[in-house]
Amino acid sequence: MTESTFKPGRVLVTGGASGLGAAVVDAVLKAGGTPVVLDRDIRNVAAAKAFEVDVSDRVAVTEAVRQAAETLDGLDAVVTAAGIDRCGKLEDVAAEEWERVIGVNLMGTVSVVRAALPYLKTSRGRVVTIASTLGKRALPEATAYCASKFGVVGFSHSLAAETGGEIGVTTMIPGGMKTRFFDDRAEQYKPQDDSRLNDPGNVAQAILFVLSQPIGCEVREMLICHEEEGSWP
Repeated sequence: MTESTFKPGRVLVTGGASGLGAAVVDAVLKAGGTPVVLDRDIRNVAAAKAFEVDVSDRVAVTEAVRQAAETLDGLDAVVTAAGIDRCGKLEDVAAEEWERVIGVNLMGTVSVVRAALPYLKTSRGRVVTIASTLGKRALPEATAYCASKFGVVGFSHSLAAETGGEIGVTTMIPGGMKTRFFDDRAEQYKPQDDSRLNDPGNVAQAILFVLSQPIGCEVREMLICHEEEGSWP
């Protein structure tokens, strides 16, 4: 299958209103696919059908996935780009905030994938989970984020083993990207040199490459980052 003939089909993107998710939506549209967005704030989503939902709410997200799939008459792919962070020493981050990171990044990924499985099995579709270089390498004052992203890596690897021959599963491991992800951090936790952050559009193109593989060929894991990425290896 050549790049010129590949069309990504019906792609559900969590966190699709901003950052990497928005870049994926744009890439899917440009490739002739049909994206649908799940996000807690969809006011700025104009180019795709969107459903407002907090992915950490399992009941609500299950219904949102059902509605999205019915809107598109099925799903060919799911990209779980929704994610948050709370930096600081364990004793300084409120338990509720720490657990919310796990709720969005890990449990939200699981809930979306679980709800989408029946549709993906019907279409022999693919899941692309978004982990992080901090799902491979731990840093101090990032216990919530590292725990969530290490969890995404483990979940994705196990799911791939469990569903081989039924759906495709890829763990995408991006380094830091030029998005608004860092905006609400204290200054000490913001990147001091954004020239070493990757363009989310590059990561979105890597995701399309994953989705373009023929049935029977799987990219199980891909690490993509700026050439001077500081959180890898």
